[in-house]
Amino acid sequence: MKSIKILVITALFFSVTSFKPNQAVPEMKWMGWNDGSALATKKKKIALVDCYTEWCGWCKKMDKDTYSNQQIQNKIAADFVPIKLNPELNQTYLFKGKQYDGKQLLYEITNHAGVTGYPTIIFLIPSGKTTIVEMSVGYSNADQFSEVLDAMKAKRN
Repeated sequence: MKSIKILVITALFFSVTSFKPNQAVPEMKWMGWNDGSALATKKKKIALVDCYTEWCGWCKKMDKDTYSNQQIQNKIAADFVPIKLNPELNQTYLFKGKQYDGKQLLYEITNHAGVTGYPTIIFLIPSGKTTIVEMSVGYSNADQFSEVLDAMKAKRN
């Protein structure tokens, strides 16, 4: 009986000490519009503009589930400049030498299409002397968003 107790205690000890919780993925590093768009232009990278609002539940879910994924973060770091943009904030944004509020900026960068829902991810893809504008509207999980990133990278090439 004593040997069974020792065996059980030993087994519990090794199971507890060998347990290592999943290491947390670092939080995504976002830039604001003014600095991020300038950096994307300078480095000739794709600007990934995550348009969100504070009240948007799907935006928060995408932050938690998609942007926290290490594979997604690696893809974004390699080929994109990540920019967060909340058009409801009282801020001034620069675009092509002019100043805009958030809603005006979205109207301008989407070639007057605007944004009708959140989250909306706008991709500004440098292509020679022009910029290709693509949008992904709504929530995407990590697998879906990985495919979107691959498609945007392919458009650049």
